[in-house]
Amino acid sequence: MEVGRVLHMNGGVGEASYANNSLVQGKVISMTKPIIDAAITELIMCSSSSMARAAKSLCMAELGCSSGPNTLIVATEFVKLVSQLCRKHGHDQLPEFQIQLNDLPETISTPFFQVLCPQLFAAKSLHFVHSSYSLMWLSKFQRDFSTFLRCRSEEVIGGGKMVLTLLGRRSESASSKECCYIWELLALSLKEMVSQGLIEEEKLGSFNIPQYTPSLSEVKTEVKKEGSFTINRLQVSEIAWAACGDGGFCSLEYSKNGVDNGYNVAKCMRSVVEPLLVEHFGELVIDQLFENYRNILSDRMSKEDTKFINVTVSMTRKD
Repeated sequence: MEVGRVLHMNGGVGEASYANNSLVQGKVISMTKPIIDAAITELIMCSSSSMARAAKSLCMAELGCSSGPNTLIVATEFVKLVSQLCRKHGHDQLPEFQIQLNDLPETISTPFFQVLCPQLFAAKSLHFVHSSYSLMWLSKFQRDFSTFLRCRSEEVIGGGKMVLTLLGRRSESASSKECCYIWELLALSLKEMVSQGLIEEEKLGSFNIPQYTPSLSEVKTEVKKEGSFTINRLQVSEIAWAACGDGGFCSLEYSKNGVDNGYNVAKCMRSVVEPLLVEHFGELVIDQLFENYRNILSDRMSKEDTKFINVTVSMTRKD
């Protein structure tokens, strides 16, 4: 399987699309808003004479994972907050805003590996970079994350800011339940398909999810090792698998509309991993696979407090 070709979210606006199943991702962005706002504020306040007062252009890159309702959240906040800060400090003429998007609808099937390209943007052209829930797909974390940092360091100006959020873990063990449990339950669904004769055992044995969820200390180590950025903030947060709309969370048994949580989480996971599964196992087994997965998730989530762990790092490009 050519992972670099098939690792992308489900496109379109259908029931299993990323666009209709990215509530958790949106809530994670909302949770990290204080860190994002602090980075933007520091960018403007520490460089107001050269940027805001002179009304030069400000360029932001959004390296999201797919097109959907979350695509413009941070970009909108960037423009809004910079405008407020400029006016507050007497700069009536606002800078020109340039927003570079990685997650446009026409590139929804573009592999995540494009963020590792030697050059995505012009040298020293970016003032602010944001990425949420993309970089954990760098399966060889130490090598790939270091490459990402090095590439972005060539594009971010001295004093520029970068805020990254990844699925991660609190534990230092790479096999801890908090980072792997949701995939272990998917594996149970796949094994059930094998027992039913719907999937070949050899096929299951050769399937891997190209994801690595780093600990806080691993992120810190790689940033320091690469050397181009100074860490300003580094924190761990968590969010329930069964995040609901209207600013709340689902109960352990049923969501507000009466649909069981397993159904919602299975749809969320399907929007993320279906292209990989179709490539490896074929399209015919997918509906049954996720029906099994839904039942497994519903059972476990009715008994356990299941959460995603996130690692967020805010950095400044060294001069």
